[in-house]
Amino acid sequence: MESWLPSLNALRAFESVTRHLSYPAAAEELRVTPAAVKQLVRKLEDTLGQSLVVRKGRGLELTRSGLAGRDDLRVAMDHLTASVARMQQRSKEKRLIISVEASFATAWLVPKLEEFRRMYPDVAVLIDSSQHIVDLHNSGVDVAIRYGGKPDASLVSIRLFDDRVFPACSPLLAEGPPKLKQLSDLAAVPLIHWDMSQMTWAKETKKWFSWENWLRQFGAGEISSDDGVHFSDYGLAVQAAIAGQGVVLASVPILRDAFDAGLLVNPFPESLSTDIGYDLVTTELAQSRAEVAAFIVWIETIAHQQ
Repeated sequence: MESWLPSLNALRAFESVTRHLSYPAAAEELRVTPAAVKQLVRKLEDTLGQSLVVRKGRGLELTRSGLAGRDDLRVAMDHLTASVARMQQRSKEKRLIISVEASFATAWLVPKLEEFRRMYPDVAVLIDSSQHIVDLHNSGVDVAIRYGGKPDASLVSIRLFDDRVFPACSPLLAEGPPKLKQLSDLAAVPLIHWDMSQMTWAKETKKWFSWENWLRQFGAGEISSDDGVHFSDYGLAVQAAIAGQGVVLASVPILRDAFDAGLLVNPFPESLSTDIGYDLVTTELAQSRAEVAAFIVWIETIAHQQ
């Protein structure tokens, strides 16, 4: 059987009349004229082939047919009103999707993000810790934080941090035995490796976190860099270093808190300045949205305080 419904305006007018039992009162609620309300009710009666409202003195009275539909119609209108309100509320919500490598998210961004949420409680933040470079023009992602990414003229790019890379380990491991004083001492301790082979964005950064390359820069290439433990997640590599399991090449900006807390130390004076850093990238279209612009201002401020 084909389903159908009378005019929603007619149903709404009749439902208002059932509560007020007055055309003028219903008209005031609906912000139309009493004649318009009466016409809508008559249209509904004609459609149903039933009398729904009759005069009683100076007021109105519902017929048996009108009474039969009154309660369910009120519930239905309440549901419609609530549904519209929820849709309006949803349309007012602001959503911000951030693509960021997992180790940077864990070590730096997430611990600080509560401040942004307090400042902008109406912005829902979603962290996408993808290992791949997302297409900001077509993915739905608003902002990406990239390390060592190639310049892209189609994107807005803002440098958050430059970087230096140097060996880091727990204070206990640094004190030994053997006590770590010079690079040659690295031959006596495990080296922790960050394996970036599965990361599409890591081509420009891989050389900086290669123990072989790093040691060669300081004339210590004779130290075997093959042994040790390998991690595909930099955050896990750092945790291993904090636990005293070896020495890791440290990315300074995201590990600053670990150094400040005394969880990691730099036992050697040598450090390697890189030609890469952490960049925030977005599109001009995304940047025009208030929540994206607010996030950019916030993260630039936090980054420059480091």
